[in-house]
Amino acid sequence: MLLSQLSPSLPDWPKALCGAPCWQLTAQALLPTAESHDEAWLVLFGKMLGARHLSRLAALLESEGVEASLYPVGAQAGIPLLLLGTNRFSPELVQALKGQEWDIDVCHLPALPGLSEPGLLVMDMDSTAIRIECIDEIARLAGVGEQVAAVTAAAMQGKLEFADSLRSRVALLEGAPVTILDEVAANMPWMPGLQLMVDTLKRAGWKVAIASGGFTRFAGELQQALGLDAIFANELATDGTLLTGQVSGPIVDATVKAEVLQRLATEYGIAPAQTVAVGDGANDLKMMAVAGLGIAIHAKPLVRAQAAATLNHHDLEGVLCLLSARSCRDRLWNNG
Repeated sequence: MLLSQLSPSLPDWPKALCGAPCWQLTAQALLPTAESHDEAWLVLFGKMLGARHLSRLAALLESEGVEASLYPVGAQAGIPLLLLGTNRFSPELVQALKGQEWDIDVCHLPALPGLSEPGLLVMDMDSTAIRIECIDEIARLAGVGEQVAAVTAAAMQGKLEFADSLRSRVALLEGAPVTILDEVAANMPWMPGLQLMVDTLKRAGWKVAIASGGFTRFAGELQQALGLDAIFANELATDGTLLTGQVSGPIVDATVKAEVLQRLATEYGIAPAQTVAVGDGANDLKMMAVAGLGIAIHAKPLVRAQAAATLNHHDLEGVLCLLSARSCRDRLWNNG
């Protein structure tokens, strides 16, 4: 089957490719084969996904010397997805994919957790589970928004040590009324797909937790609303009705986040390969590095460059696309 003969629409592919159980992707065509590659993985997903993306990927695979097999079409949360198995994991292919602009999300991974087995997902909170940085919102209401936001941006880009930057930002909040926290909590916008992601993972027997450099006041709201299994965040110190400008207890920084993921995996009896970390900032990189799969969502350039998987065009429903992709390998094209 020449790639040029493939329908632009994925729903037409099963009928066109039902003549063989598996198909190997080459630069110009799909060739029938009895077995598929499964040493590493490519996952493509997006509303615009079609034949042109497969053709573009095929050219990249040829240039990097990677062989790939195409599994039957899948979907998650109404989003079409394709899973390809490769004969090896190629860091060069990862860089080639990240170096190009795509209108879908494309990830090349050495391993891929799946929803058919118990797992653990630990996510950052600010700009990951929710669409704001809570400390920036508190600071805005306290009248020091610009000063704090500038430090937050630098810290998330990895330009400042996180714990020191947090202390300096919190210090600017001294004397602000505690009621500001209630106002921020009441208007905390969830990241699209958050409820769907958590509900789907819980139904699949997964554990879901937050490890955040933000604050327990807001992580607690999410835990109660979503039924999260655990939260780890920082505690803002108060003196009666006012913030003291200090953090109570040890700070949840990058190292602590990584330790949290590993400790929870042990506590829940989750295999390391079935652990997932999701975040957007530099202080999430250590957590991503120790997880079976690290996913960057709408992340800073430094984080996009280092994360195993990146979500540039999707919100948290994209996490489900990645975690459901492995189910495609259990099907054959000629079995309907």
